Amino acid sequence: MLLQVGGKRSALGLLAIRRVWKLGIRTVAVYSEQDTGQMHRQKADEAYLIGKGLPPVAAYLHIPDIIKVAKENDVDAIHPGYGFLSERADFAQACVDAGVRFIGPTPDVVRKMGDKVEARSIAISAGVPVVPGTDAPISSLQEAQEFSNSYGFPIIFKAAYGGGGRGMRVVREYEELEENYQRAYSEALAAFGNGALFVEKFIEKPRHIEVQILGDKYGNVIHLYERDCSIQRRHQKVVEIAPATQLDPHLRDRLTADSVNLARQTAGVAAVPLDC
Repeated sequence: MLLQVGGKRSALGLLAIRRVWKLGIRTVAVYSEQDTGQMHRQKADEAYLIGKGLPPVAAYLHIPDIIKVAKENDVDAIHPGYGFLSERADFAQACVDAGVRFIGPTPDVVRKMGDKVEARSIAISAGVPVVPGTDAPISSLQEAQEFSNSYGFPIIFKAAYGGGGRGMRVVREYEELEENYQRAYSEALAAFGNGALFVEKFIEKPRHIEVQILGDKYGNVIHLYERDCSIQRRHQKVVEIAPATQLDPHLRDRLTADSVNLARQTAGVAAVPLDC
């Protein structure tokens, strides 16, 4: 039996329910008080209320209720959906501790990729090119000043333990440094409960190309090619285009190979040659 997390906000969640239904697997949905009439509840074989008295987002982030539903209904696996708990290492670990399979990376892999500074370090170890940046979260404005002295402007502050465009501030000149440092710290603290920041050299008008990765518990890792996420607002993706247009074939090969090697490095699997 599969439990689907994500509620009405997850089109991928509904897709997962439909796919496993075709395989003859029963499904369980969880829903907040505000989502009692939503489609995901109707499509699943069973549905249970979680986060009673909480607003919708908080309800879908309420790990104890989700694990309780899974254990009381003999759930074999949990699909975390898109967003919400899909990138939370503590949720992946809670599933493991409850004896329920988490459909996604191991808790350790989720934790490593959720820590942007550690993720940079792993990428470097895997031979993946990265833009210049600090090796650890900065602890003072002075460290940001030293970085800007070494690499020049523009630079960007990024939340060390979060994403989604929050806790990110571009600094184009020295006079903007202190104000943006404080703003980025406050945004990161409010959004992720941790204000730690790191600094990178800011690349003007880049193409934001992502590679989709699929791996299994046996150490096999493949890529599903790329998507162009360059159309953004406030550092958040608005449109994703797949495949990326006008992308040099040799660059595509390098991007996809590097992505597979990074995934293998993160999971502790031996890297494969670039020209394989």
